[in-house]
Amino acid sequence: MQNPIFAPVIALVLWTFVMWVWLYATRIPAMSRHGIVYDPNKPNAAFTGQFPPSVRWKADNYNNLMEQPPLFYAIAIVLALSGAGGGANLWLAWLYVAVRVAHSLIQALINVVVIRFALFAIGSAILFALTIRAALVEF
Repeated sequence: MQNPIFAPVIALVLWTFVMWVWLYATRIPAMSRHGIVYDPNKPNAAFTGQFPPSVRWKADNYNNLMEQPPLFYAIAIVLALSGAGGGANLWLAWLYVAVRVAHSLIQALINVVVIRFALFAIGSAILFALTIRAALVEF
C-alpha cells in the first residue's frame, strides 16, 4: 500500500538511525579515551555519568526519539489507513519530522534547553493537531 504520509514516517525512522550511529560514533571513542567500563552491577546512571556531556547528549536524544515519535508513527498509520495521508496531514507530518530533526541537532550539538523545549512544544502541538485530524476522520 503506497501512501504519501509514509514518506515522513520513513524519514524520521532513518533520522533515528542517524542519531544511533552518531551516538556510537561518539560513545565508543569516549569510552576508550576516558577509560569507561560498563559495570552491570551498578545503575545505568553511574555508567552514563562518566561520559562528557556532549557525548551524553547524543544518547539522550536517541532516547527521546523512542518516546514521542512512536505516537507520530501510530497516527500516521491511522491517517494512511483512513485514506487521509495527503494534503494538510502530509504537510503537518513533514513539519513534525523537520521539528524533530531540529530538536535532535540542538540537543546533540549545543543542548540549549530553552530552544529544545520550544521545539518540543511545537512538535507536540503539531502531533496533537495530526491526532485531532485523525480523530475527525475516524469519528
